[in-house]
Amino acid sequence: MHSGFSSQKFYSIQEATKKMEHYCAYQERCHKEVTEKLRGMNMIPEAIDQILGHLIQENYLNEERFAKAFARGKFNIKKWGANRIIRELRFRDISPYNIKSALAEITNEDYLQTFDELARKRLSQIKETNSFKKKKKLADYLLYRGWESHLVYEKANELIK
Repeated sequence: MHSGFSSQKFYSIQEATKKMEHYCAYQERCHKEVTEKLRGMNMIPEAIDQILGHLIQENYLNEERFAKAFARGKFNIKKWGANRIIRELRFRDISPYNIKSALAEITNEDYLQTFDELARKRLSQIKETNSFKKKKKLADYLLYRGWESHLVYEKANELIK
C-alpha cells in the first residue's frame, strides 16, 4: 500500500515559476488567482512570495493591467455596468486605485451608449404587457448587471410610458 502522497505532484520553485509564467502569459491574471493556483500546487508561502515577486518583476503579473483588461472585457462582452465591475474587482482584492484606473478605460459616451442599446435590446425581449411589471423586469435585469440605479430607473421610465 502506498501512502496518500504518491499521487500528489511536488514542484520545484523553477518548475512552478515556469508554470506560472505560462499561466500569466495566456491571459491577464490577478495576484489572488496566481496565489491560489500556487497554493493548489502545494507551494509554501515563502516560495509563493518569491514566485510572485519574479512574475511582477518580469511583468508577467501586473494588477493595473489586469484590472483594465478585466473591466474592458466585462463591459464590452458581458455588458456589465460599473457596480458589477467594481464588485468583481474588489472580490479579486484589486486596490481602489487600480479599480479607478480600470473604469477610466471606459468612456462616458461608450458607457451610456452601451447601456441604452442593452436596455432597448432587453426590452424587446420582454413579453410582459403590464407596464409596471415590464419596468420591473427591465430594471431587475439591468441592476443585476451592475448598472447604476438612477440610470436604470430613468431609462425604464423613458422607454416604457
